Amino acid sequence: MTSAQLRSRPATETGQLADLATAHAIFGCLVRELTPPDDGPTVVDGAAHLLLRHLGVTVRCGVARHSPLGAHRYTGPVQRRTDNGRWVDLDADGLASLVAAELTTRTGLANDEFVEQVQASRDTVARLLADRPTEDPTPTGEPAIDAYVDSEQSLVFGHPHHPTPKWRSGDPESWRAYAPELRTSFRLHWLAVPDDLAAGAGPFDALVAALDPPRPPRGHRVLPVHPWQLSLIPPTHPRLRDLGEAGVPVRPTASVRTLYAPAADLFVKTSLHVRITNCLRKNARYELTGAVALTDLLARVPMPDGVGLLTEPAYRTVDVPGPDEAYGTILRSGLRPHLRPGDTPMLAAALAATPLVTPDPVAWWRAYVGLLVPAVLRCWLSHGVVHEAHLQNVVVVLDRDRRPVRMLLRDLEGVKLDAERWTAWPDGVPAQVRYGPLDARHRIVYCLFVNHLGGICGALADARPGTERRLWQELRAVVEAVAAELDDPPELRSLLNGEPLPAKANLLVRWRRDADRAAPFVPVPNPLGGPR
Repeated sequence: MTSAQLRSRPATETGQLADLATAHAIFGCLVRELTPPDDGPTVVDGAAHLLLRHLGVTVRCGVARHSPLGAHRYTGPVQRRTDNGRWVDLDADGLASLVAAELTTRTGLANDEFVEQVQASRDTVARLLADRPTEDPTPTGEPAIDAYVDSEQSLVFGHPHHPTPKWRSGDPESWRAYAPELRTSFRLHWLAVPDDLAAGAGPFDALVAALDPPRPPRGHRVLPVHPWQLSLIPPTHPRLRDLGEAGVPVRPTASVRTLYAPAADLFVKTSLHVRITNCLRKNARYELTGAVALTDLLARVPMPDGVGLLTEPAYRTVDVPGPDEAYGTILRSGLRPHLRPGDTPMLAAALAATPLVTPDPVAWWRAYVGLLVPAVLRCWLSHGVVHEAHLQNVVVVLDRDRRPVRMLLRDLEGVKLDAERWTAWPDGVPAQVRYGPLDARHRIVYCLFVNHLGGICGALADARPGTERRLWQELRAVVEAVAAELDDPPELRSLLNGEPLPAKANLLVRWRRDADRAAPFVPVPNPLGGPR
């Protein structure tokens, strides 16, 4: 749904719209996670029918776009068939209750918070729809940067294959001042940390100076902290000094806890002890040290023209006993060095969230996948570097004609090293950055093909119906070219032979209350397989 469509809807409809979007997301999770790839839902008269076999209940929803990946676009209410054969509408609460009953029997586990989390996520979407300003109240006046900020702050509905994409722990009143979807802007909170309690690496002070920090007392160093975090975990160490809120304004990005300072062209990735979707969003010590170590290592990994990396060259934290440093902060490099006159950076997830209109979708898609796919696959198969290139981890640079000309990979927390391809472990890289070969394949294929390219392909097909299979054929040609260049590696041969693709099971990981790193993967149909 476009921003203009959102603005045109009266406030009385936002609750219904939020409920429908939530029900569609849950139904999509059911289709993806509870049906095998070769036995998907039955489509009758334009509606997908799905049997919840442990309950013996059939549910259905209209299909506006049928996807060969199984990532369909749904329309109209989700319905269940009654005992007398009638179809009745289900709201998000009713569908969540059915799913909870099905999963309790199916998994042998109970989850007494699931339905409440679905309700809270739905209510958050309704609140965002009702309260989102129609225009950015604090634009920079620089069109490219303002467009980028808008893309980061536009994801009102969130992940289309997650049952609770906008669930956040805590009272809504505590987060509305920091919600990116409400186009917020605020200033960082600053602590003064004694020199002997400050741990870090990289040119932190030189970079943070662009944020206009307050002057610390002698013998102290400044540390920027998310103001929400200070309200959750006030500093109790007697030697920490509170310097208050100061510096240039920052804008929360789609991840909520990573903040962009347009004036400084710098990202600040903060610790935030808030559960958002699956995880508590904090920076563990190995993630802090790993960011700087990977920045150094990746500087030696070649990237093709048109693909760049937003590095994370510095971190700082308070060096106190305990595993959970509350105030660990990572600095990430900015966008402007990667832009040319007329360029506009956009978060990939924003491009996938609405129909993607372009005069020639096939040519646009060729340019897009030609930049992104070879770079990610070569990093993995030639250098053992696993980039989680999902929709929120890639910034797409568009030229004056809105064509993709550059890809910027970001968020080194998701970067791992495929241990099978590293005979000697690199110095300084924490052991937690290691993936086995199966985990490496799952993350590469899911993030790149299912999450990212599945989303962009679907958005192009929403704008130009009937093009989706052609787009997957074009993508196959790119994968074939990379496979030929790399001497036909088995990882790509299996993709081209039609082996089902792995998709992260967001419904099941939320039901099990596991951390994101423990998420199971389920097979989904592979549109790349078979002859062209």
